[in-house]
Amino acid sequence: MCGIVGYVGDEECAGLLVEGLRKLEYRGYDSAGVAVLGKKGLEVVRAKGKLSNLEARLGEHMPKGATGIGHTRWATHGKPSDENAHPHKYGGVAVVHNGIIENHLELKDELLKQGHKFSSETDTEIFAHLIHREIEKGLRLPEAVRSALKQVKGTYALAVMSEKFPEMLVVSKNASPLVVGLGDKCNFVASDVPAILAHTRDVIYLEEGDFAVITKGEVELTNANGEKLNRGVKRIDWTPTMAEKNGHKHFMHKEIHEQARALTDTIRGRANIEEGDVFLDGCRLDAKLVQRLTKVQIVACGTSWHASITGKLMIETLARIPVEVDLASEFRYRDPLVDDKTLCVAVSQSGETADTLGSFREAKSRGARGLAICNVVGSAIAREADDVLYTHAGPEIGVASTKAFTTQLAAFFLLAVRLGRLRGTLSVPDAQKHLEALFEVPMLVERVLKYEEQIKAAAYKFSNARDLLFLGRGPQYPVALEGALKLKEISYIHAEGYAAGEMKHGPIALIDENMPVMVLAPRDSTIDAGVNYEKILGNIQEVRARGGRVIAIHSEGDTQVPKLAEAAIPLPQTNPLLMPIISVIPTQLFSYHVADHRGTDVDQPRNLAKSVTVE
Repeated sequence: MCGIVGYVGDEECAGLLVEGLRKLEYRGYDSAGVAVLGKKGLEVVRAKGKLSNLEARLGEHMPKGATGIGHTRWATHGKPSDENAHPHKYGGVAVVHNGIIENHLELKDELLKQGHKFSSETDTEIFAHLIHREIEKGLRLPEAVRSALKQVKGTYALAVMSEKFPEMLVVSKNASPLVVGLGDKCNFVASDVPAILAHTRDVIYLEEGDFAVITKGEVELTNANGEKLNRGVKRIDWTPTMAEKNGHKHFMHKEIHEQARALTDTIRGRANIEEGDVFLDGCRLDAKLVQRLTKVQIVACGTSWHASITGKLMIETLARIPVEVDLASEFRYRDPLVDDKTLCVAVSQSGETADTLGSFREAKSRGARGLAICNVVGSAIAREADDVLYTHAGPEIGVASTKAFTTQLAAFFLLAVRLGRLRGTLSVPDAQKHLEALFEVPMLVERVLKYEEQIKAAAYKFSNARDLLFLGRGPQYPVALEGALKLKEISYIHAEGYAAGEMKHGPIALIDENMPVMVLAPRDSTIDAGVNYEKILGNIQEVRARGGRVIAIHSEGDTQVPKLAEAAIPLPQTNPLLMPIISVIPTQLFSYHVADHRGTDVDQPRNLAKSVTVE
């Protein structure tokens, strides 16, 4: 979590740092701060709470200087407070840090015995003390940071500055993202590209153990052993306006409406209907490799896990190979049955999710081939993968993920078709039909978005509910899980997603006149000959018999389901494997409008951050 930004150049940088932090506030917003080095020395300004609190404080005292670092925090060690906010300063050294120092108590005891005094509860302050101690021994700032890092166990993205070494930043990363931006007579560092995109599109993605000394005219990159590196410069084609709201009230709302474009970008150039095949740039899967596979193992967290459950259905249906889906936070701490005949697929919007990265490494250490599905080019999971299937969702700023989910589903469908063709389980005519349906999906998403006012009315009607149940069968079960997660995340209403057939095994006891139930009831005739549809009708009747209030998501033209519901939302029909991309849109809009009507902070829900880079 947490967001880091830094600058070295000729401009006054305090405002620039705050501007960068504004783009990173989705990574954490418990507190924020900046440190600026100028003629008055090192000045630090910090504030508990959201970035607006820091801006108010800076309005009273704007530090002057052209070298600085900033930070927005998601608390791990120490409660949110002014004292625990970053940057941390000691002896003329200022530090910002994303990660966890596992041996901080041991190091703190050692430093206390040497007369050091601490002003916060955080593990990060350790870095400032360790680096200052090394400088006092006569080391230059780069060597002092390198020496301090050798004493630390844990994860970090780190940026350091010192009064004794002006016009210099020293940065390093281990398991937390960090990117260097190259400017004209200035250079930048940030946790994520949007923070610096208004100033440069040329970036270097740091890899594990990388260490950089940044001045306004140079970036010197070395590895953990001090050997010089050349990581190469990437040109980012996102425009700054892609990361802005474009007239929408919230980023989440904007991102829901971007899904047709994001899906088109993810599909474009990868599927050839005429040949009935898929071409996955970044993936070197061939028939020989795929045919020796005995299973696919998927690891993911949160929304990506829900997408992965749908991905399992897609791959098993089209490629006829067993698929297991594990929560990454569970997979990495058991003894998984993975070998060199396993394809491990790691799914993560950011490509930096700590548990997913750890699980991916575990599977690869056992011989599995690693394929990443992620949105961020050059992210940690992408770099560790043998094959990478990038979604092209563009920046996703809202903490509650929307377009990442739908583009992950599109990516899974492309992968499933490709695996089916390589394994010989999917004929050219069948593949053509599936790909034709996929190409229609962005247009169908646009059609669903036109029902927003109808969805908004339903959301307002049920916005005072204390609890809400989501039910779905077959391909709609993961959508029920995802719908419940979205509602919980942003409205703080307790919600649960269930396979509809499981309702009678417990949840039915909760249903009464105060319990709204959203039922995903589109027709999935090509897979189950209408069995799921008939069963879901029965589930709706069970809810109604107990006084429950039904919100139904149904196929356009369906005359049965709307009669049984208090609110009904129609959907265009498509291939049932692709239907979750369509049916999840009303759940996203419903959750959004419930939360907005309740007045919660939609883009920055409490206790959450966008990229979970700690366990």
